[in-house]
Amino acid sequence: MRDFSQLLADKVDVIAQQWVDRVIRDGQVKSTEHLTRQAVLNHIGDVLTALATVLAQTEESDFETIAQASFKHGALRAKQDFDPREVVREYHLLRTTILANVSVELLQGTAEEVLRAMSLIDAVVDSAIAQCFHSYVEERLQELQQVQHQLSLTIEELQRLVNANQDNISHLAHELKTPLSSIINYSDLFLRQSRKTEIRDTATSLTHIERVLANGRKLLTLINDSLELSRCEAGKIPLNVEPTNVPMLINTVSEIMEPLASSRGLQLLVDYQNLPNQVMTDGVRLQQILMNLVSNAIRYTEVGSISIVCRLISPQEWSILVEDTGIGIAAKDHLRIFQPFERAIIPGKNHPADSTGLGLAIVDKLVHLLQGRIYLSSEVGKGSTFTVIFPIEIKSNL
Repeated sequence: MRDFSQLLADKVDVIAQQWVDRVIRDGQVKSTEHLTRQAVLNHIGDVLTALATVLAQTEESDFETIAQASFKHGALRAKQDFDPREVVREYHLLRTTILANVSVELLQGTAEEVLRAMSLIDAVVDSAIAQCFHSYVEERLQELQQVQHQLSLTIEELQRLVNANQDNISHLAHELKTPLSSIINYSDLFLRQSRKTEIRDTATSLTHIERVLANGRKLLTLINDSLELSRCEAGKIPLNVEPTNVPMLINTVSEIMEPLASSRGLQLLVDYQNLPNQVMTDGVRLQQILMNLVSNAIRYTEVGSISIVCRLISPQEWSILVEDTGIGIAAKDHLRIFQPFERAIIPGKNHPADSTGLGLAIVDKLVHLLQGRIYLSSEVGKGSTFTVIFPIEIKSNL
């Protein structure tokens, strides 16, 4: 009988690189957009090499290598935040890429040889998928445990927040209710399903885990923002005033936010030509202000761009402008949106799922902490511009 193992062994590198190209170009696997080729390739080469031994008629099949490589592949895909459907899709592309490279030789074999080769290829890819999902689920469960641990650690500090901010308790409880209920319900559903069957790596179970994690992250963001606002209002945020390289800080923010903007098809533009290289301020809080303003602009902009423009106003002051081409804010909401849990009214649209209504309130507090002033210019449908004016040098004892 014809042995196709050497054929596949000779084409391992070619198949692996073709597969990477197809995965990167595939519109259904969006998580690869910001990964290197090597990060996408992962352990697929090991799977292909082991597959060659499975096709061999004289060598011992190397299923152990397939299991180990696929197990590592699944764990890494979980850390890379791949959606379960993306993992399924990339294994589908692996199967079709293998067949495309050996189809000519397969057609030259007998029906029995072709049937044996096709059956083994399918069996190996199916086995790889099963091992991949097994480790993917384990990694997601560990992440869920970490989220739950973080939530438990915030309970005491959250209680202090509630006691110190009675006016906001009803708003906070309302915002916490939905994600917390989702965590409880989906966790319960997943546990009940796992008791009924030994197959825990189904797409449905993975979807439940993803929803639990998403709502857990939203809950943590809400709690952390509430705690940050509480510390601001209580005056418990100390200033660490030191020489700060503003261009370097802005470049750092741009590098961090660029992937988020690109994922939404937006341009992130930066202009700081007319600006002193160094000011005396708290660089950490300045970066926090800018990150909040830029992320808020991205969140409410569907097409176009977000611009960060810095200017020297006078020998004593400088400014940052964060301008977007987003949905805009009605004049009646200009002051209200800087209050905790207040958001602009968007006719016919819902607020983004990750919006807590606390970001601009925190920005307002931090701007005043850095002895600055913040202004908003915006019209519905014409975008928004947030302008923040800071002193060149602030005094830590003020």
